[in-house]
Amino acid sequence: MKQVSPHSDTHRAIRPDGGAAMVGSAVMDAPSTAASSGLSGDSLVAERPVTTATSHPPLYAAIDLGSSNCRLLVARPCNDGFKVIDAFSRVVRLGEGVREKGYLCQAAMDRAIDALKVCSKKLRKHPGAKLRAVATEACRTAENRAEFVQKVFEETGIELKIINPDEESRLALQACSALLDERPYAVVFDIGGGSTEICWIKVDNMGQTQCIETLSMPCGVLCLTERYAGIEQRRERFEAMRTEIRDRLRDFASRNCCSDILDDGKVQMVGTSGTVTTFCGIALGLERYERHKVDGSDLRFDDAERVTELLLRMEADKRKGHPCIGNQRAELMDAGAAIFAAIRDIWPLATLKVADRGLREGILVDLMRADGHAIDPCDARRHTVSHISANP
Repeated sequence: MKQVSPHSDTHRAIRPDGGAAMVGSAVMDAPSTAASSGLSGDSLVAERPVTTATSHPPLYAAIDLGSSNCRLLVARPCNDGFKVIDAFSRVVRLGEGVREKGYLCQAAMDRAIDALKVCSKKLRKHPGAKLRAVATEACRTAENRAEFVQKVFEETGIELKIINPDEESRLALQACSALLDERPYAVVFDIGGGSTEICWIKVDNMGQTQCIETLSMPCGVLCLTERYAGIEQRRERFEAMRTEIRDRLRDFASRNCCSDILDDGKVQMVGTSGTVTTFCGIALGLERYERHKVDGSDLRFDDAERVTELLLRMEADKRKGHPCIGNQRAELMDAGAAIFAAIRDIWPLATLKVADRGLREGILVDLMRADGHAIDPCDARRHTVSHISANP
């Protein structure tokens, strides 16, 4: 998706499913000789925000390096939410070929490091920002992850931490849970580039959430696109991907959601990913992607089916030229549509809530709460935004 502007957007928050995590928690064992605390040398990692004589609240920053995208948010606490000061997003496809080869290829690492250098440059405009930078599925599965993490630190000063699937799901839930209503159960999913996370959630009568079970499937839009590239017929390829995901979801769904719960209207769904927000933008008929019209919107399943058919009939040039898709996401849309369709097959609800928020927002809430800032757990962020360039 196109990245939103940092101007005049106060982020409201975000009901946690538990206490705030400290910086660097739930990381995988990925050896690195990077500095672990303070501002050592050129490191951009700070254990605590640097206070100044100004009246501005401290700054916090979050980097999410996924299999497809590199994203940054810089924000400061504002009332009971937070205000974004700076933002950045770029498609890097770090996970390209990882499933087949078992390691991060040089070209993909170069793209990711180039994007992280932009993040580093932006962060140096905001000295004292408390940073947490995380990497997900591509780095989790790559044999050369430790070398990559070290190279990132050496070239950008950013200390990257590889988080496990449970932590990835927790952060996504923390970012999205304010969109949940009073229904007692929820499916919250995040379709990524290298994996898809599904959370089965219990919501109590006070609005607090408990994650009952999480499923992390090694099937994201990038790796699924690569895996099924040999099937030439587009509809056949789509249905094959849809079938695989549906089969992977069956046991998880049967353990956690019997048919009577669905029939009684006790289950809700929240989706966060570029796929879901793109679907919503297309369904709304937006002439350009507008985050404030998408985040928190209800997307009907029949509208999602209509968009799926539209995408499957749309030629490559039209997908690339569509204002809610764009050139970089166009070839990944069929895989995203297949994953999304399989999720709807397993949980045949009428609507889902669309979330244009994710790991970065979850990280920011963690960091701010750990420093004692009061973030209202019940108020979802809704604000007007405009676009900034993804390649400054």
